[in-house]
Amino acid sequence: MLSRKKHLETLKLKAQAQYEWDVIVIGGGATGLGSAVDAASRGLKVLLLEGHDFAKGTSSRATKLAHGGVRYLAQGNFSLVKEALEERGRMLVNAPNLVKPLAFVIPVRNVFQKFFYWIGLKMYDMLAGKLGVGPTTMMKKNEVLRAVPTISQQKLHGGVRYFDAQFDDARLAIALMKTLHKLGGLAINYMPVTGFVKTAEKVNGVQARDEFSGESFTFKAKAVINATGVWVDDVRRLDLPDSKPMLSPSQGVHVVVDQHFYPAKEALLVPKTSDGRVLFVVPWLGKTLIGTTDTPRKDSPWEPDALPEEVDFILKTAGQYLANAPTRTDVRSVFVGLRPLVSAGGEKQNTKSISREHTVITAPSGLVTITGGKWTTYRSMAEEVVDLVCEQQGWVNKPTRTRYLRLEDDLPMRKPGSAIHENLDLNEAEIAQAVLEEMAVTIEDVLARRSRALFLDSQAALACMNEVRFVLQNELRYSDEELDRQEDEFRRLVAQYSLRADC
Repeated sequence: MLSRKKHLETLKLKAQAQYEWDVIVIGGGATGLGSAVDAASRGLKVLLLEGHDFAKGTSSRATKLAHGGVRYLAQGNFSLVKEALEERGRMLVNAPNLVKPLAFVIPVRNVFQKFFYWIGLKMYDMLAGKLGVGPTTMMKKNEVLRAVPTISQQKLHGGVRYFDAQFDDARLAIALMKTLHKLGGLAINYMPVTGFVKTAEKVNGVQARDEFSGESFTFKAKAVINATGVWVDDVRRLDLPDSKPMLSPSQGVHVVVDQHFYPAKEALLVPKTSDGRVLFVVPWLGKTLIGTTDTPRKDSPWEPDALPEEVDFILKTAGQYLANAPTRTDVRSVFVGLRPLVSAGGEKQNTKSISREHTVITAPSGLVTITGGKWTTYRSMAEEVVDLVCEQQGWVNKPTRTRYLRLEDDLPMRKPGSAIHENLDLNEAEIAQAVLEEMAVTIEDVLARRSRALFLDSQAALACMNEVRFVLQNELRYSDEELDRQEDEFRRLVAQYSLRADC
């Protein structure tokens, strides 16, 4: 059993005994979970603290692609592309039930475009080497129409097919959390870090608070890693209040529509949008996912809003390539992720030009911060930061094992039973599994990140709320007041994921 209650009891006993961890990782997203798993794979004693739920932030709101980055190839960033392609190959091997090869079709309007993209993507294949997924090929017009029956034929000349991979981001995060526990580490959600413990100005522990009980704890550690994504600057200021920001956040919006708009099994890549980005149209869990945007923002809220013009841009661009163009009334869900883009400082930059590469820094206090990057490179980022910590601590002969480490229980959540909603593949047994085996403790945890109901169809997720409430009450013995609070919060969340009149 992998319930939060069980692991909280273990954590309390260790805190009372003044147990010293080798490494405490702050942040339960891709980078934090990856770093914790890497450290635990080396035999280190690891504690991960997440202030909300695992993958609550950016790590559950990706485009669901494990990819080298076609756009980065066009920018000449070959080292980033090669690293990402190698890591894509490792994801396919280490989590084969959650990460699957996916073919992409790039529609072209003339023979020059066809050769241009074919040559570029052949280089993509070469950089992937033996970890490649499939060969890039040219497509005639009739081949494109067979692969993507609902594509607009206007100005269509043909296409280019290439291969990348697709995964369920939140479910991969849960698989990492389970792997951490299997390796002897401990992860706890809803335990925000509120401060640091120091001796002679050096960090040797953290202070944290249980969000449910309000109880405060002190945890000792030899090393602390700050892996909180777009919130790393907030944690850095707990250590050094006058720390200069290192991030320029950017938000990416995605919309989800029904499968009939895009019934193809292969994804569609629009290679250049009006703002110079790429746009993906991707089959995902019985729906169609379309995105994304790149809009700079000055703040980093937990639940950023999609701007009306961002949604309109996505729908308009997709409509130029689909015979049946989706409209705002067709949108089942809209979600927004914040990218932790590392800024070089100085004048405000266009976030499309800011590096997607990651950065690792060590503060004078010894606090190690890692940020930037993307899901595809989470494992190599984790290896790098834990290598640094081992070097700083003088821990020798502790190599990573994650390059070939099969993730624990990397299966999608499936249990026998009748679906609780006609538009969602979710039943009561799976809700109980989320609570008892996957540390879900709120309505949102179950409907957003153990299942993907909120992301697939926000109104259908709302209709499932009572069933989730019933299971939570039975398994966790919550009061009516607590469940009412969770319902109110989830209703507000559904309003954000739905296209309201003012969105």
